Amino acid sequence: MLVDPGQLRLLALIEEFGSLTAAAEVLRLTPAAVTQQVARAERQWQVPLVVRGPRGARLTEAGALLAAHGRVVDETVTKAAADMAALLGHLSLRLRVGAFQAAALHLVPPALVALRHRHPGADVSVVDLVSEHGPEEIVAGRLDLAVAAAWSDPPAFSPQVAAHALLRDPLVVVLPADHPLADTSTAADGLRLEQLRDESWVTIVAGHGAREQFDRAAREEGFTPRVRFETESYDVAQALVGAGSGVALVSRLALTRVPGTTHRRLTRPHLHRRIHVLTQPDTSATPLVKVFLGLLSDVARERTEAWREAGQGASPDD
Repeated sequence: MLVDPGQLRLLALIEEFGSLTAAAEVLRLTPAAVTQQVARAERQWQVPLVVRGPRGARLTEAGALLAAHGRVVDETVTKAAADMAALLGHLSLRLRVGAFQAAALHLVPPALVALRHRHPGADVSVVDLVSEHGPEEIVAGRLDLAVAAAWSDPPAFSPQVAAHALLRDPLVVVLPADHPLADTSTAADGLRLEQLRDESWVTIVAGHGAREQFDRAAREEGFTPRVRFETESYDVAQALVGAGSGVALVSRLALTRVPGTTHRRLTRPHLHRRIHVLTQPDTSATPLVKVFLGLLSDVARERTEAWREAGQGASPDD
């Protein structure tokens, strides 16, 4: 038999107030509606539950048994409401952020400073994130916001996440400081990838989106790069260039200006990665997500403007 929790709660209220009318007022029902519900319950249980008299109503033994369970239902409903209120209060201050290394170093901190000024009580956590894992972390609810990089154009994300375009991050050529092409007098002109066809290369490991983009660009420029070192880290790549091990393409955001290196703008092809912020499609329960997204957008806009002023922005059609 299916038990209607509403019936149990109604009987508990009748027992508490000794009146169908009083129970109706609590439930915001008419007395007639309550009478109908009692009659329906008695038909379902096939036993009298309420005895009506000139001074109100009392429960039969069967009614009192069900009313005891009704009190449990009422307590559970009250606790559920309190727990939900506490959760929503917590969610209104919670922000769980994931970001890949360069974003965690250069985009997230300024936005965090601004967030602290606006919402000093915010409960914020930040974790390192591999960009490819961003969508699954959002879908699983382990992160509220993920800053992720994509090398495909246009990038493809799960339909279960909302992707907000943040920044177009151009690649630059990192060279040993004493390299013939490191002449700073012509730095504004940039370099073409084809000019580096005979160089030794420090690249991102095969299978990564950045490496696939590089290999494809080299093929289109008519050469096969001589790869001497592979790494998963732009920091390591720049350190190896500084040691004279070759040249590298590095994300502008990840540029660290390692001693012994310099960098030049890449003018052809215009290689870049796109940085997005990933969130749940509905962020109404976590309002700080929208606030932080706006702050990250401000930081990204300032960064892009600084690159353009330095003549090291992305392609002209950015």
